[in-house]
Amino acid sequence: MRAFEAAARGGGYVAAAAELGISPAAVSQQVRRLEDFLGKKVFTRLNNRVVLTDAGQALYEGVGAALQMISDTTEQQVLRRARARLVVSCIGSLAERWLLPRLAGYARAHPGFRFELRVEADPVDFARHDIDLRLAYDPGQYPDHARAVLAQDRVLPLCSPDWLARNPAAQGMAQVAAEDLLHTSWGPDFGSLPGWPAWFAKAGPPPPPPAQGFQGGSSALVLDMAREGLGVALGQALLAQDDLAAGRLVALSDVALPLGHAYGLVWPQARARKRHLAGLVEALQASAG
Repeated sequence: MRAFEAAARGGGYVAAAAELGISPAAVSQQVRRLEDFLGKKVFTRLNNRVVLTDAGQALYEGVGAALQMISDTTEQQVLRRARARLVVSCIGSLAERWLLPRLAGYARAHPGFRFELRVEADPVDFARHDIDLRLAYDPGQYPDHARAVLAQDRVLPLCSPDWLARNPAAQGMAQVAAEDLLHTSWGPDFGSLPGWPAWFAKAGPPPPPPAQGFQGGSSALVLDMAREGLGVALGQALLAQDDLAAGRLVALSDVALPLGHAYGLVWPQARARKRHLAGLVEALQASAG
């Protein structure tokens, strides 16, 4: 009934899908189920739009008011508490190192704010898993949802002050030994993320010979290895933002390589008015710069 009412009001499946946070195909499937149940056609399809049949018009007149009554009653009894909690979904690399401290800061500034933080890979199903806000790598994966660019991250050589004190000749990356380079294993799902060969090709110094240095299974883990003084990481500036500000990491060069895609915030249009969502989006964008 929700899919039918949204499609009738919006004049098509695409508009209904954007409102409900599902795909147009899912809206079409729900409408077909309704038609099978009623034994009547509720829409006449004209190109990309739908027009109510006589049976559909009769159904729509009663459904809209009934759904509004259900929504109002539910909001009074349940959603008042639920609106104070946002379900925030995030890719693993940013969840602990970048997003959690900023969620905590927002919560301290807004005592009534509560959140549930989930760590999961793209893509996610907003409707099925009741997600309010998603921090995604390449938000273009979600064309039917509201989106806001967070940051176009880049990677550059980073190390700890202690490591640099033990290896003063490494300043500028001119004399970094191959065994001191930390390597990130991005995993099978990522093909647009740069590594040391691409950095040396841009920076100019001849690359050191290949060596089996330390390797980490995520960008956040490799930054932790650099912070522990194990070598030089080709680290993400966004993830290292707090460590750089606090002096726990230093950059050996200004030469940086952009990641293949930007990070972005994604949310269903239907949840745009949920309490704290707009404020949190604005706060995260400001923090990312």
